[in-house]
Amino acid sequence: MRLYGMLLGVGLACSGCSTLTRPLGAVRDDETGEYETPKEETVYLVPIEDAMMMTRRILEDQRYDVLEKEGGMELFTSAQEPGKNVAGSRTFERYYIKGEKVGPRQSLVRVFRLRYDETNKVLEIPHQALGPSDETRGAVDDPNHPFDANRVVKSSPGSQATMHNYNANPFPGAPGIEGFQLVRGNRDVGIEHVLLERLEMVPSLELVGGNTSVPARSVMLEGWTEPSETEPVPQPDCGTPVDGAAPLMAQGQTLLLADPLGTRELPSAALRMLCEASSKGMPVTLALSLPVAEQPLLDTYLASAGSSQDAQELLRGSSFWRRTHQDGRSSRAMLWLVEQARRLRASGKTVSLVAFDVDKGKGNEREAQMAKNLLDARSKTPDAWMLVLAGGTHVRTASVGWDSDYEPLGMRLAKALPSVKALDVGFTRGSQFSCRYNVWDAVECNVFAISPTKQAKQASTVSPGVQLYAESQQEGFQGRLYVGALNASPPALQATAAAVSSAPASPEK
Repeated sequence: MRLYGMLLGVGLACSGCSTLTRPLGAVRDDETGEYETPKEETVYLVPIEDAMMMTRRILEDQRYDVLEKEGGMELFTSAQEPGKNVAGSRTFERYYIKGEKVGPRQSLVRVFRLRYDETNKVLEIPHQALGPSDETRGAVDDPNHPFDANRVVKSSPGSQATMHNYNANPFPGAPGIEGFQLVRGNRDVGIEHVLLERLEMVPSLELVGGNTSVPARSVMLEGWTEPSETEPVPQPDCGTPVDGAAPLMAQGQTLLLADPLGTRELPSAALRMLCEASSKGMPVTLALSLPVAEQPLLDTYLASAGSSQDAQELLRGSSFWRRTHQDGRSSRAMLWLVEQARRLRASGKTVSLVAFDVDKGKGNEREAQMAKNLLDARSKTPDAWMLVLAGGTHVRTASVGWDSDYEPLGMRLAKALPSVKALDVGFTRGSQFSCRYNVWDAVECNVFAISPTKQAKQASTVSPGVQLYAESQQEGFQGRLYVGALNASPPALQATAAAVSSAPASPEK
């Protein structure tokens, strides 16, 4: 979620300066290489208390003391002197942080770096005194531009943010430094990017095992089409083929697909691949990271008519789908994918479903057992094209950098099978239902925002589909599947209503 708002850069006229090399607060665009002023603010999908605490920890990691004003919505740090100067010409810097609650789990955090200088006696030159072409305005000519310190900030339609007027003192809550004057306050996009990483570029937790308590009758399954006289066999929602995936489809080949889990886009892409492969006349196997104990239930459902009663029987007999704390593996979109595989099989295609995960176990023990389960399934259908969905760490076919003894599932399969390929996923910022450690070191399962790393970020010029590499990457991936913005898919069964729409992504997306 993005919110147009105040990205404040209070720039001052400096004696002898004729130009600014870049706009204040500008960041480098990786696509163009140009420095551009951001026009949007990031709304984090966490409570404001969590976002402020994480900001505090980031600054404390940089050896700042962090103080808090009453109410917790404003923080300021101790001052540090960059370099050493003689008395009378010293400069100090500190941080001022302003938090804003947009919703119960929506928050804004603005981080400003404040600079104090003994030699400067001018606090601020109001923008009204500057001509519209004056370069000291930081190349910001639009009076509605979010870098204008004196504009009235309006929230985006439908949001709960209030209006603010920063015409007076842009930092009324920031305490001063005795004997020094504030000469510049800029948004620190570097610190804010670290905050984004800490909140949105974190691995999902897969909760192996757990108690069962959610009753199967607690929800009405959406999207199920009952068999009828007019349409006894509902057709799968195949949509269009995934662009660039065809070269990876061959009998006996195994394709590992990195799944962020808890989104609608990856199950949708998986179905489109299954449809394309089966249309070529080859048998297909869909392998999901469900416990092997679920296999009899999956087999029964795959052979059923797919009525809502059949789906209820699948869920009622399952321990996995009814766990008290569920991660993205038991999402509604994943259950939708199971139903679509059943429809594909009912239409006359040779389709099988394989559950390869474990009920208990972790680390190498779990990876070894999952690999064994997949190899057993592979031996039963050696001619099938197998598509495996699992978390990104599991499917990489090379070792991980943080533990030389750890062998991912994909690495084990690649040693045993000659035709294993692995695809990473590329996307733009979106949301997922996942379990994560929150800032309080507690496991929380909810809808979170998810941002891609620099390597996984899908550029605006890149279309959805598969792009293969000239050679395998360090992680062991042979290509990347780009899917655009991710959208969260909540658990198929849960005690409370889903926080987002539970319908699967359109196959065309």
